[in-house]
Amino acid sequence: MAELQSAVNAHFDQMADLVEKLSAEFRSGLKPAYENFMGFFHAIDWKEPWLICLLSFHVILLVVVFVSRRNINFQMFLFLLALGGVYLAERLNHVLGSNWKNFAGQNYFDTNGLFLSVLWSGPLLVIAIIILVNTLFSLCYLIVRWKRAELKHRTRAARGKEE
Repeated sequence: MAELQSAVNAHFDQMADLVEKLSAEFRSGLKPAYENFMGFFHAIDWKEPWLICLLSFHVILLVVVFVSRRNINFQMFLFLLALGGVYLAERLNHVLGSNWKNFAGQNYFDTNGLFLSVLWSGPLLVIAIIILVNTLFSLCYLIVRWKRAELKHRTRAARGKEE
């Protein structure tokens, strides 16, 4: 019994060492991405009024999406609006990049559009995905209601034939 206990303990020690090495490797692999994100985050002046308005816009749009989750037609309008905003992001980046001195303290709008992709297109895509998932759930609910109505209709028709 003591041999079995020592074998189990050795196995647990080996597994703990393996998990520790794996987590250390994972952390070292994510470190450059984390440092890049933190550099991006610290390079932005979050107190600029236009950035506050942009973030407020995304929060308000998200609240509107959640409040109007039962109105599928309005949700489709918001879905197309969000995807249209993503589609126009490149043009918007060009316009904002050429006029940044009028509203911003520094030029955030590079030729690759990273800033606008992260702070404009990213949230709009997340909102569009939320709308899409909500629409899929609504469609599933509608299919269940339709099938129940069909079964009730068949039952009534079968009773009518029997009488």
